[in-house]
Amino acid sequence: MARILVVDDDKLLVQALTKIIEADGHEAITHLDPLNAAEERDFSVVVTDFMMPGLSGTELLSILKQTNPHAIRVMLTAANDFSVAMEAVNRGEVFRLLAKPWTLADVTQCIRQAVSHHDLLAENRRLQSELGETNALLTQLNHNLEGLVVERTNGLLDGMVRALDYRDTETQWHSRRVALFARRLAEAVGVKGAMLDIIEQGALLHDIGKIGVRDSILLKPGPLTPEEWVEMRLHPDIGFRMLANIPYLSEASKIVHQHQERWDGKGYPLGLKGTDIVIGARVFSIVDALDAITSDRPYRRGQTVEIARSEIARCVGTQFDPELVAAFLAQPDSVWHGVRAHVERLEEEDKKKWEGRPLMVPFKAPPKAAAP
Repeated sequence: MARILVVDDDKLLVQALTKIIEADGHEAITHLDPLNAAEERDFSVVVTDFMMPGLSGTELLSILKQTNPHAIRVMLTAANDFSVAMEAVNRGEVFRLLAKPWTLADVTQCIRQAVSHHDLLAENRRLQSELGETNALLTQLNHNLEGLVVERTNGLLDGMVRALDYRDTETQWHSRRVALFARRLAEAVGVKGAMLDIIEQGALLHDIGKIGVRDSILLKPGPLTPEEWVEMRLHPDIGFRMLANIPYLSEASKIVHQHQERWDGKGYPLGLKGTDIVIGARVFSIVDALDAITSDRPYRRGQTVEIARSEIARCVGTQFDPELVAAFLAQPDSVWHGVRAHVERLEEEDKKKWEGRPLMVPFKAPPKAAAP
């Protein structure tokens, strides 16, 4: 049952419309004064005469459109008022015009259409609301899923880096430093969003392929032979094959694959040149040199950032991308010192976390059975 507002200054006409509306199973709310009718709320359809004292039907519907925007508006009009009433239709004030003199069938059909249209729009609003709630829920679920993927990805990356560190103890913290160095330099040249994460991931995992290099080569204290260098230089290919089929690391795997390439094309394993090298690998090569020069080694103390700047500037256009080197040189020393200090704190915290814990339970062979 719908609530239908009827407004007309003709009392007999209002009574007739009321009987028709109630006979069709709806509730009629009637007003002879349009000013009073303008105060009504909570109705589905309004049927009003066009010519009324104090407030015309068009003016009344304009008010009700603001206060009851979902109500369906029907106007009764005589033939000589039709052109004026059409203006209200064109402005969207009126759903239907009902010309006088109207018949019972005319009114019944018009009311039914108006009620049906109101219910259809109400259902559409309900569905839109439910769809909005569903979309909001899906957005939240997707956000939660993305967070879970990021968390698990970070856990996987941490595990990979630690796995390599168990073989070469210099690797883990070097990898973490160059990952953050690479992110800072990438930000300096305008890289944004997901690409920053990709560059950081690629730099963090750049040496993961060394897991496939024999200990006799990886841990050799002296210089490698030409034959040993052939195997060592396989590590970018090994790392790429390890990561390329992991969906969220496929882009980072390109950095791993190309991290030993050079701007002049004399790197390995692909011999790529210039911008054919992905930007993450070009960024990495610069910050890798920075970390190598400024870090302590068994055979020498780490040098200053100023010395690293000079060496990197010397190799611009041969080993390094000139545009990226310019961006690197424009950064204050405090950027690189800040990253190193941050990683040193992480390293210290990590040492405290695992201090005193054995890596494994010592193996005890079962006692031998007595000889028969």
